[in-house]
Amino acid sequence: MAKKAQASDGAALVIVESPAKARTISAFLGKGYTIEASIGHIRDLPEGAKEIPKEFKSEEWAYLGVNVQKNFDPVYVIPREKSQQVKKLKALLKDSKELYLATDEDREGEAISWHLCEVLRPKVPVRRLVFHEITKEAIREALTHPREIDADLVRAQEARRIIDRLYGYDVSPLLWRKIRPRLSAGRVQSVAVRLIIERERQRMAFQSATYWDLLGTFVKSTGERFEAGLTAVDGRKIPGSRDFDPATGKLKDPALLWLDEPAAQQLRARLRGRPARVANLENKPYTTRPAPPFTTSTMQQEANRKYGFTARHTMQVAQSLYETGHITYMRTDSTSLAGVAVKAARELVASQYGDEYLPPQPRIYQTKVKNAQEAHEAIRPAGHPFDVPESLKSVLSPDQFKLYSLIWKRTVASQMADARGHRITITVEADGAAFQVSGKTIEFPGYLRAYVEGSDDPEADLAERELVLPQVAVGETLTCEELDAKSHTTQPPNRYSEASLTRALEEMGIGRPSTYATIIDTILARDYVFKLKRGNVLVPTWTAFAVSQLLESHLPNLVDYQFTAEMEDELDAISRGEMDPTEYLRCFYFGNEHPGLKQQLQNKVDEIDARDVCRIAIGKPEGAGPEVEEIYVRVGRYGPFLEQGDRRASLPENMPPDELTIPVVLELLEKASLSEQPLGVCPETGKPIFVKTGRFGPYVQRGTAQDDEKPQNVSLLKGMNPEDVDLETALKLLALPRTLGNHPESGQPVEAHNGRYGPYVRCGEETRSLPDGLSILSINLPQALELLAQPKARRRGAAAAKREPLRVFGPSPVTGQPVQVLSGRYGPYVTDGTTNASLPKDAPPEEIEFEYALHLLQVRAEVGPRKRRPPRKKKS
Repeated sequence: MAKKAQASDGAALVIVESPAKARTISAFLGKGYTIEASIGHIRDLPEGAKEIPKEFKSEEWAYLGVNVQKNFDPVYVIPREKSQQVKKLKALLKDSKELYLATDEDREGEAISWHLCEVLRPKVPVRRLVFHEITKEAIREALTHPREIDADLVRAQEARRIIDRLYGYDVSPLLWRKIRPRLSAGRVQSVAVRLIIERERQRMAFQSATYWDLLGTFVKSTGERFEAGLTAVDGRKIPGSRDFDPATGKLKDPALLWLDEPAAQQLRARLRGRPARVANLENKPYTTRPAPPFTTSTMQQEANRKYGFTARHTMQVAQSLYETGHITYMRTDSTSLAGVAVKAARELVASQYGDEYLPPQPRIYQTKVKNAQEAHEAIRPAGHPFDVPESLKSVLSPDQFKLYSLIWKRTVASQMADARGHRITITVEADGAAFQVSGKTIEFPGYLRAYVEGSDDPEADLAERELVLPQVAVGETLTCEELDAKSHTTQPPNRYSEASLTRALEEMGIGRPSTYATIIDTILARDYVFKLKRGNVLVPTWTAFAVSQLLESHLPNLVDYQFTAEMEDELDAISRGEMDPTEYLRCFYFGNEHPGLKQQLQNKVDEIDARDVCRIAIGKPEGAGPEVEEIYVRVGRYGPFLEQGDRRASLPENMPPDELTIPVVLELLEKASLSEQPLGVCPETGKPIFVKTGRFGPYVQRGTAQDDEKPQNVSLLKGMNPEDVDLETALKLLALPRTLGNHPESGQPVEAHNGRYGPYVRCGEETRSLPDGLSILSINLPQALELLAQPKARRRGAAAAKREPLRVFGPSPVTGQPVQVLSGRYGPYVTDGTTNASLPKDAPPEEIEFEYALHLLQVRAEVGPRKRRPPRKKKS
């Protein structure tokens, strides 16, 4: 029998969000306190019709879970998986003399505390504890100065939640009807997708340009060498990549000298052996200042640049560091540091680097945070003095250590002296041609001793590195030792990485940094974007193009950048008590001077032509006349495909849209048309045999869609090319599995199969994989018997991986069983013994934290079990 939850006699009950936070706090409080976790929100808006209370099911607005007809009153329900935890909290509160609500100090934390009060209905004194770091001093300070729940922050969180519900639940069904089921729209999510789409459109429209210049190697009389690039010839400047129009590939300024290879080689021949001299010398001092301490956004960006961490993983690791008392609260827009933190950083600078690295006065960083109530301290090491990273190496995981070290270095560097040096530019002249090189020397490294900020632009990063040039004087004669003609090709704009997308959203005032990780997770999970392994960048899918096309054409306000940023400002105004949330919601939904969401969506189902929004124009071959039809990508229910008039072709899975050029399109259409020509006719059935290429690769097909029976498809074997498949080979593939004969001892049939993990032979329960060099199409009975007679090799492969957990966490608060990450047939998944939830595609099992595993299980449980497809009815 389960032990009944009971608080210590006369103890105060302290409620936090997570078990990890509860464990850390319990170490600082005595026997007079019972610490328990709510495990996130204990109630929320209903997720579906089955969660709507009976008294509201007949209401017109019930599907929203928000009474839009009466002050936008939300309907809150306690999810099934949280009922046991709520019951436990009520039992603990019954025996407690006080209730302390110690949830996080942001809007979500404030809302959790308010919901706890609403559900638990405490009859004892209630106090709100707020602390920015989980240290003994901070918790004691919070206990000494408790406060009330901030109603304005609660209302702001509630308004944000309702806005997102109205947007998502009213717009998403339109996408289901016009594009395909299970798509979603979101207030920030859809704008983020639009940003990524617009960058891909720029790449698709991009026209490259190739230009040439010269690289000269110049030598002083002392033998010192340096290289310099050509910048001008006879007074005309040589263009760089930024001087070309990305849409046309032509020069923006025709006065520039555009060299091709023959012209570059001709200039090289002209300059060879000509005298050179130093025409100009610039030597300018520079000073650079340290970057401010981390905010949520800058921490996510830097962790992505330096370690390749996803935004989600960065927040998971930061949360674990916060909850174990190593860093301050990790959701913040502020760059300011508390006085005690400034003192701790300056002491470390003096002790570790010396007094010359300490500026005379502390550095003060101001943040332009409109929402003063949420302008907390920057992210920094917790406590005073700061723990040196090396002292924590034995207690932190590798990723925790990396992130803590990053935070420690950034914080300490923010209180260090400026870096100083000189930027030197040498201009060399030779027979009317000008060459130039720039160098950089660091005279005093200052904060660079502790920390160097990363860059999203590798070329800019290289340009900032130190380059020491030889000392020269104006008029000094040089020898041109070598001249090389160099080719350059302009490049399309870079795709967004997680770091650069986060920075773009923050700069535009769209969303809040604490939500960016969730937004990126969502657009990946919904297959609006995928990641390329090269560069770790975000690439939009054709489905995302269709969704963005629909919203831009028919609901432009909802994906307008300025409109979305203004919404953030208005929601912040609610949190400051400057705006009435009910009136704001009424204007958003029903409209005022401008149409509201409800009015914008009216008649859209009838107005929108699904064929138009699901069709993305690719263009025509160059020089094609009006009789040549336009080429489109069409997004269908089962994936995207190419369309030109009556011609169709499948698209390779995960091909970036900008790689779908006209030559590639024509090749795919040509292959598809060839696949419509049968290899021959099956002698047994009389049906045509085809070789086709689909989303998942080439395959052989017997029959057509017009037949009474479904066509039979078989994938080509590994290493097979469609061009090499003839009718005989196709028939052999369609004949799989092959019966080779009967086993001489058991009498059971011996068969050759092509399985998920490769070809194998089977006899009864016995199977053996085929070794390299032995084909499933040609193996005979003696060869199969020889394989079956061999001992079965012990593979630590798929079966073993399924049995052994990849990760094991603590017990689930819902089922009480250990939460584990397992390897399944379709990839890794997390389970609590009752519910299984697949990991996102970009979530390596080793990066999953306990809290995130619980979140995935909660989301999966809310969706409910997957419905099985009914079996296909056979045609009579």
